[in-house]
Amino acid sequence: MGTVHARSVDSYPMYGRDMGVNTDDMEMMEAVQETKQEVLENKNVVVQHVNIEGLGRTKEDYLGYEISDVFTARNLVEVMRKSHEARQRLLRLGIFKDVEVVIDISEGANALPNGLDVTFEVTELKRLTGSYNTMVGNNEGSMVLGIKLPNIIGRGEKLTFQFSYGTKETSYGMSFFKPQSGYYERNFTLNLYKVTGQFPWSSLKETDRGVSTELSFPLWMTDHTLKWEGVWRELGCLARSASFAVREESGHTLKSALSHTMVVDTRNSAILPQRGALLRLNQELAGYTGGDASFLKEDVELQLNKPFIWGSVLSASLWGGMLFPLGRQPSSIADRFYLGGPTSVRGFGMYSIGPQSEGDYLGGEAYWAGGLHLYTPLPFRSNKGGLADLFKTHFFLNAGNLCNLNYGEGPRAHLQKLAECIRWSYGAGIMLRLGNIARLELNYCFPMGVQSGDRICDGVQFGAGIRFL
Repeated sequence: MGTVHARSVDSYPMYGRDMGVNTDDMEMMEAVQETKQEVLENKNVVVQHVNIEGLGRTKEDYLGYEISDVFTARNLVEVMRKSHEARQRLLRLGIFKDVEVVIDISEGANALPNGLDVTFEVTELKRLTGSYNTMVGNNEGSMVLGIKLPNIIGRGEKLTFQFSYGTKETSYGMSFFKPQSGYYERNFTLNLYKVTGQFPWSSLKETDRGVSTELSFPLWMTDHTLKWEGVWRELGCLARSASFAVREESGHTLKSALSHTMVVDTRNSAILPQRGALLRLNQELAGYTGGDASFLKEDVELQLNKPFIWGSVLSASLWGGMLFPLGRQPSSIADRFYLGGPTSVRGFGMYSIGPQSEGDYLGGEAYWAGGLHLYTPLPFRSNKGGLADLFKTHFFLNAGNLCNLNYGEGPRAHLQKLAECIRWSYGAGIMLRLGNIARLELNYCFPMGVQSGDRICDGVQFGAGIRFL
């Protein structure tokens, strides 16, 4: 964190021979001292100059949008507040290692009696930086190595090379990020990548080589992302025992898809929120711009969180989605929905709900899932604070269903199909929040409504990830 500094006039030299001030000039020094003291105490001030020191490759005009609001301040409190906000905006750009703010009295021939100068002292990031970290996904972990070239052209651009090696997925790729000047939330991203994943619940392995472009922007209270993706997919069998249905899906396909995502997120935390709501809507249209895959896919996520008694939190969530094949071609196993596991309907194996063939789960074209949760502080805590605040007691009730629909039937038949064979579970456990990175759950589960072919986890189940039902 940086500091907003206001230089005090008390640090000016005192009078006397030792300080090099002649007694004949004492009256002049007193007048200057009183004037400068009055500037700091005056309620009305004018910001005359805003300077940025320490710039190297960064273009100064690119930063003008971030600091222009400082000129609108009309008193010293506003100057300090708006300077701090401008500092936060400068750091958000991701091109500076540190930003300090100095507020001083204006000097020079054109200085006003109540004029102030604000100076931002910045330290730019190196031209080349490296990173090493670990990531937690849906019940999987990975090691990530990255090389970044921040601010390569001088207006916030970023070029990133990244390699990830995980328990189920290995990937590497390159991305170019370009924000709009003055509107960092509006940005453009270009990605080139190769991803190889293993899906043991389906005896499937998949290699994707692709390119994607994304345009992100806020609109009122919502955040939007428009995306085009072109990918060459290679599907294969993970084991010799793979079912014929999986073998039938093997081979090479091309997918070209347009998608739109809208998000409204008022939660105070993405990992373990105590209040707020989340609404995420995603639409994907494949085949309109070419490729072998042709479908329309809709997906929705809703979450509500509310503080309850004795420091506990009540949470409710709902997921749902449908995939409509376009044309005569059936949907691909790589595009369908999957359900079940410690991050969705607990008490069932990972993605082990719904259609299956010879023990291989094939996914479904429609699903829904809902959950009710109660998070409470650990019992018998001696005091608040410390490591115990990272743990919560967890009580849950989950339900959901995954199936394929006959789109020749009407909506009533579809709802009836989704309401049949509902899987549900309940239980309790311990939850650990790992900062803002991920969370871990250790639950004792009681699966109910089990159907033929479902794989269950009756008893203790461990889960790790970011997105939980």
